This record gives sequence, C-alpha cells and structure tokens, in this order.
Amino acid sequence: MRNLTLLTDLYQLTMGQGYFNEKRHEEIAVFDLFFRPNKLITYSVAAGMEQAADYLENLHFSEDDLAYLRSLGLFSEDFLAYLKDLKFTGDVYAVREGEIVFPYEPILTVKAPMIQAQLVETALLTVINHQTLIASKASKICAAAGGGVMEFGLRRAQGADAGVYGARAAMIGGCVSTSNVYAGKLFDIPVSGTMAHSWVMNFPSELEAFRAYARSFPDACLLLVDTYDTLRSGLPHAIEVFNELRAAGHEPKGVRLDSGDLAYLSKEARKMLDKAGFPDAIVCASGDLDEYSIRSLKEQGAKIDSWGVGTKLITSADLPALGGVYKLAAVYENGREIPKIKLSDTAEKVTNPGFKEMYRLYDGKSGKAVADYIALADETVDGSAPLEIFHPVETWKRMKLENYTVRKLRAPLVLKGKRAMPRYPIPEIAEYRRAEYARFWEEYTRQDMPHIYKVDLSERLYRLKRELLESYGKGDARV
Repeated sequence: MRNLTLLTDLYQLTMGQGYFNEKRHEEIAVFDLFFRPNKLITYSVAAGMEQAADYLENLHFSEDDLAYLRSLGLFSEDFLAYLKDLKFTGDVYAVREGEIVFPYEPILTVKAPMIQAQLVETALLTVINHQTLIASKASKICAAAGGGVMEFGLRRAQGADAGVYGARAAMIGGCVSTSNVYAGKLFDIPVSGTMAHSWVMNFPSELEAFRAYARSFPDACLLLVDTYDTLRSGLPHAIEVFNELRAAGHEPKGVRLDSGDLAYLSKEARKMLDKAGFPDAIVCASGDLDEYSIRSLKEQGAKIDSWGVGTKLITSADLPALGGVYKLAAVYENGREIPKIKLSDTAEKVTNPGFKEMYRLYDGKSGKAVADYIALADETVDGSAPLEIFHPVETWKRMKLENYTVRKLRAPLVLKGKRAMPRYPIPEIAEYRRAEYARFWEEYTRQDMPHIYKVDLSERLYRLKRELLESYGKGDARV
C-alpha cells in the first residue's frame, strides 16, 4: 500500500508546526466534510470511504518524508521528531459508500487531535470528492439508460489513479462493467470490451477481420460495424459471420455502433438482425455519450441494449469538481465541547456548528424519503414522537411529521485509528445504492428541474447556530 501521508497541502503542515509551537496540537477537534449545492447537483452518491479508511490506517511519516520536510527549511527539529511517531488515532464517522447524499450534509466527520484532523483534510477531500463525483455521474447516466452501461473511460481520465478509482466509483454508481483491466483485477469487478477500428483496418477486408475475430472468440463475438459503412457493409458482413458461427454451433453476442446517427442506425440494425434470425443479438452503442444524449436517443426510439460511456463519465464533463469542503465544527477544552462556526455574507455558506448526527426521515405509509435531518449528537431522533421540520434559512417553510420512520445515516468508519466499518464488495455497495435510490420519489432524482430535497436542522442545532451568529455580530471576529 502506498504511503500517502505527504498527499497534503503545505499549509496543513505549517499550521501543524504552529499548533505544535502553541501546544495546541493535541487539542481535540471536530471537522465536517460536506459539499455545497450546484445547479447541476440534484443528488450525489457517496464513494471513496474505503480508500479514506485505508489512508488513515496507514498514516505515518517515513524517514524519506521527514528528510524532504527538513530540506524545506520551514520546520523545527522538535516538530519533525514529533512527526516521526505520528499516527492517526482519532475517530471518523461516515455514511456508507453508495448512500444517496445531498448538499450541506456532513457525510464524514473527523474527531481527532487537532494536528491529525488538520493534516488529513486534503487527502480525504481528494479521495471522496473524486469518487463521489464519478459515482454520482454514473448513477445519473445509468438512470437515463435504464441499465446496461459499461464504463469505457480510462484513456480519457485525468491520470491513472483517476481512471482506476473512477472505474470503481462508476461501478458503485450502477455501471455493469469496465474496460479497465487493472481496476477489474484490483476491485474484482467485471471487465468488458471487444475490438477497435484498428482491428478491422488491419485486415484486407472487413469480412476477413470479422471472421478472424469470430475464430478467436466464437462464444463472445460482438463486432464493431461502423469502420467503413454501417448499413451497406458492416451489418451485412456481421450477419454473414453470425450465420457461419451458428452453423458451427455458436451464437453471436451482437454488434457495436460507435459513430453516426445512433438512433437511426440502431433501429436499422435491429431490423436487419431480426430479419436475419438474430433477435437475441444485442446492439451496443458508444461515442461521447452521457445522460442527456442517452435520454435523447431513447426518446427517438433508439434500439440500443447496452451503452459504452467513456469521456463524459470518467471526467464528469459537465461538473468537473464536486466542491466538497472540510470545515471546523468544534474543539474540546478540558473535555468540554466548544462549537465553532464559519460566517459568510452568503447564508448558505454559514457552517453548522458542533458535533452532529444525521438522519433520514421516511414516510410511514409509502416508505419514501421525506427529508434528511441534522441534529446535535446528543439528541434523540427515533420516530417515537411527532416532529416538526423546517427550512434552515426560510424558516416559515415547515412540515409536521407524525407517521414516519427514522434511519441514522452514519456509522463509525475508523475508531481510535483502526477501521471500524466492514469492507463491502463492490456489487454489494452498488446494490445498496440501487435500493436506497429507489426510496426517493422521482421528483427528487429526475434530470430536469428536480424538486429540492429537504435537508433540515433540528431546533436545538438551529438555535445554537443563531446564538453563535448573534454573538459574533458584525465584528471582525469571524471563524
């Protein structure tokens, strides 16, 4: 396992030196990781917690790391000696991977000595921002397709790690396979792929190329039919080879379209395959697809059974950054919690103070999610009594719940520096995402003009936030 301890911003370490000098480095602090809204974010799919836990368990400074830090001329020898024995000893609470999450929610909270909690900020954001972004994009693409999406993005990813962990996140988001062989081995996920145009071009004729491929893979023969002329050459040649395969006791898998008018070509391909006696042969499409183009193709009646999606998935092309942040929520002095708040001229950017817990409230009759509810950690939220919820900014917007159920959304990920949450296989995470996604009304997850899902604060948390806002007033003592 790679040692990623130096995967941090320099200011985390300079602040660490400062905390050390002020003898505040062992002071317990609470930080929340959450993301802010964006016009393209309807919901997100949490991912990356597995790698976050691995990183925290392996946190340590090697001799080489310390030598490099010493060479910068910024850090004292007693601080470097302290770092030599540093491990992560704190607690981390997080949602499960695959959880449907929304802006402002503390999807991960770190409670640890200040220097540790500060040091891990950058790496945690790097891992969780990226995988949550790609899992969310995949979920939206898969929802538009109705299933059958293959992740094909490695060659367009922004680096090897982005391709590998992006493939993992895409599987969490609902993809059925990846073209990424390394990710397939690393995460034990299905891999898929057949041929490129270069295979067809390397043979004297398209027909000879198809026959050669069929000889190598008689039971997994899916032919790329758009190298020269899809309808006048590719499909007739594919059908000819399919007939030869059937005569030899094999059944073809199907054809792939990678260019042109995919709606028209897929419908024509379906007609030709059915007429030739191959109704079970699939039509696969690829080529700069995303949830918008897939929905358009389906509205045009395209006859596409599976979808290869690359660039726009692995890069989340329309939203290239999730915008996750990591903010101080509390410190402890002599065992007493001191809540902290960051102020802003924009109400939505004012943080929620204190050590908190997060719940999902479900309608007792339909079982569908009604709202998420953020409360102080010592509050009891169990559905045993009526509950009035309200908008955290526009407080006149209220709803009283009587017949409802409650689910706590977070659990310990790491306790005292050791992993506490089980390692879930990717198929189990993906199934968890699918099941939880189904518990939301379509109005909240639809692609166009979705309703804004409610994320509300408890009365106690709201009052605490107001008290802190009023105590700072309009002065300069903002935190």
